[in-house]
Amino acid sequence: MPPHKWTDETRDASCYYGDGDDAANRRHHSSSSLDDDDDDDDADDEQEAFCAGDRPLIRGGSSGVGGTAAAGVEGSDGCGLKTRHIFGLMGFLGFAVVYAMRVNLSVAIVAMVNQTAIPHSNGSVVDDDTCPMPEPGRNDSGHRMPEGEFVWDEATQGLVLGSFFYGYVLTQIPGGRMAELIGGKLIYGYGVLVTAIFTLLTPLAARWDLPLLILVRILEGMGEGVTYPAMHAMLAHWIPPLERNKFAAIVYAGSNIGTVISMPLAGWLCSLDFLGGWPSAFYIFGLLGILWFGCWMYLVYDRPSMHPRISLKEREYIERSLRTQSLISQDDEEEEEEGEENGEGVRLRHGEDDNIPWRSLFTSVPLWAILLTQCGQGWAFYTQLTELPTYMSNILHFDIQSNALLNAVPYLTAWFVGIACSALADWMLARRYISLLNSYKLWNTVASVVPSLGLIGIIYVGCDWVWVTFMLAGVGSFGGAVYAGNQMNHIALSPRYAGTMYGITNSAANICGFLAPYVIGLIINHRETLTQWHIVFWLAAGLNIGGNFIYLIFASAEEQSWSRADRRSNSGTGSRAPLRT
Repeated sequence: MPPHKWTDETRDASCYYGDGDDAANRRHHSSSSLDDDDDDDDADDEQEAFCAGDRPLIRGGSSGVGGTAAAGVEGSDGCGLKTRHIFGLMGFLGFAVVYAMRVNLSVAIVAMVNQTAIPHSNGSVVDDDTCPMPEPGRNDSGHRMPEGEFVWDEATQGLVLGSFFYGYVLTQIPGGRMAELIGGKLIYGYGVLVTAIFTLLTPLAARWDLPLLILVRILEGMGEGVTYPAMHAMLAHWIPPLERNKFAAIVYAGSNIGTVISMPLAGWLCSLDFLGGWPSAFYIFGLLGILWFGCWMYLVYDRPSMHPRISLKEREYIERSLRTQSLISQDDEEEEEEGEENGEGVRLRHGEDDNIPWRSLFTSVPLWAILLTQCGQGWAFYTQLTELPTYMSNILHFDIQSNALLNAVPYLTAWFVGIACSALADWMLARRYISLLNSYKLWNTVASVVPSLGLIGIIYVGCDWVWVTFMLAGVGSFGGAVYAGNQMNHIALSPRYAGTMYGITNSAANICGFLAPYVIGLIINHRETLTQWHIVFWLAAGLNIGGNFIYLIFASAEEQSWSRADRRSNSGTGSRAPLRT
């Protein structure tokens, strides 16, 4: 097959990651070790003409990598659903299911608890520091839920809801590392399966004993904790660099859709007599998780080279795109030390090296920049996720059960905005209007600052529930731009350790899952007033903007020296595996 075909999608990434003669020469020297073919001098001119032209980088219906060799392979014509799209769809559905299993308790606990049996103390508040009660019938759904069977006070309810995050944080780093060693397919798949099994056991555990329920929620969190790092590790193997922003936005936004669907659906299931009412919210979502697991294990594989049904054209496109990015980053560091004999690129093989440069990871300034901005974003996110229903109920006097859809709207709008921003980010990168680092910084700023302005806006709109909804679902929706911000930055810093790095930063961010509600509880402390809630919103906005400020100063998009040095030491062992075709 011809080693150069610059109109073909196999070389798209080279036009962005390297330009002109420098990029062409790098590929010219390295291709001899990659494909064992002699390159033509005309290829350099052909690449220059292609990269300087106005044609789209990814063209449908091109001849393909293998030319006539690929013509007979199913799916090689550039049309239809690609294998990586199926992988993305299954990842999207997986996140939708696990988030549905995460948030269903937040809705079901309303039906589980007997509120009238819990003693409440009402302190005196200033009249003008509260919102007036709504007109009769404005938020009345006309349906009253029967009282629940558990007498849990607010502290106990907070313990039950927060116990999930104790387990969720524990498995972030191990999940990422295991995905790097044995593959993300099993780690992600079994993570969802474990979450589904313990979701099914939740009603039984709740009726058996409160400590057992807390244990089940912790174990459920441990199962879900591996999913994000495992998916991050898989994206490093499956997705070409110029597709990662919008691809990750679609896959990870499954969590938004899972929230949007599960909140009103769980509320509706709890109002029925089907399967005992509130237990049905756990049974339905748990069974969906098991069904998804069966489809995942059949349809998805760890790498394109392991997939038995992928077309030769698509596989070559993915692998060459990843090698092109790695070669340019690697050549900058190695060409004087080792010449071009290490032009094999990144060989991300299972178990290639069990040694993680932990000291380098924990002393990496760019990684700390990601961690701190994710903590700020996580605090704002969990303030909204866990406290928004309370604010709308106690301050705006909304009936949470009848307006569950309203609470889900911000996640739906964030999904749409996230996909739009990520597609725009990829387009700007492909057209070379912006560098990769500046792209990360731009969209991370959008994802941090704009939603923070929405939280501050809630303070100034006061009791106007229409404007509060606009601030959360309109202005706050720009939080979805995070997928084009710091979320893909781990892969740029080190493709090899992307899963472990994501586990580190996501662990820190999700500590806010139980810290934020605790701190907010101390601030409110039975004082349901506008003044106290304004402190909550100012705190969330300040932490979010502060984290982004640190990211703007210290972020990097370059593969780190310790990542390249580790790969060089591996390439010198003589265990170089040929590219399988």
